[in-house]
Amino acid sequence: MPASSVSHAPLASTAEQEAYLHLQQALRLGRYKPGERLIPEDIAAEIGMSRMPVREAFRRLAADGLVKLRPNRGCVVAGLTLDEIHEIFEIRSVLEGLAVRLAMPRMEAETFEELDRMLERMERAGQTGSSDWVLRHQEFHGFIYGLSGRPKLIRQITGLHVMIEPYMRIWFDYAVKPLSAREEHQQLIEALRSGDARHAEAVMQEHIIETASLIAGFASPGQG
Repeated sequence: MPASSVSHAPLASTAEQEAYLHLQQALRLGRYKPGERLIPEDIAAEIGMSRMPVREAFRRLAADGLVKLRPNRGCVVAGLTLDEIHEIFEIRSVLEGLAVRLAMPRMEAETFEELDRMLERMERAGQTGSSDWVLRHQEFHGFIYGLSGRPKLIRQITGLHVMIEPYMRIWFDYAVKPLSAREEHQQLIEALRSGDARHAEAVMQEHIIETASLIAGFASPGQG
């Protein structure tokens, strides 16, 4: 019997991870709306698994702040209030500013070549109206804070990006994207090129804080 229990553990873990990633992606893309109840039976049938891994995925998503587990209501999509949106961007500004400062010694000529390429990809996505712009934007920021070499910091920042992604997509879909978007990111690259860690940290913080008001203006957050 011990052998049987051990053999099932990896399968359960894999199923839970599959359910978690499936739901996380759906939430990031805005497939489910704030306040919407997630039915484990429906999701399990959609993915092709039992309810148990889905329920375990709900717990992980609740720890991420993406859903809420409520008595008698089950799992409900967590919307962000305007204050919460601003708070997330405030935290992002501090953490990504710190990541920039830590990343500066690791930046080389190839780093800036890659950032230039990423900016070009972001710009092309924006010009075609593709929502890939949001993904390219995340890749740009992720490449920078990934250079910090601090796994816990990187995980925290990544989690904040996941929480805010549905609102970034709303902004991109319904707002006239500011023409200064490329210019702002170009200024950020130049700040990184300067070699002045404190200056680059300040530029990153300002860039993120300024984005908060733009996002909040087009989001329809839940009060949940």
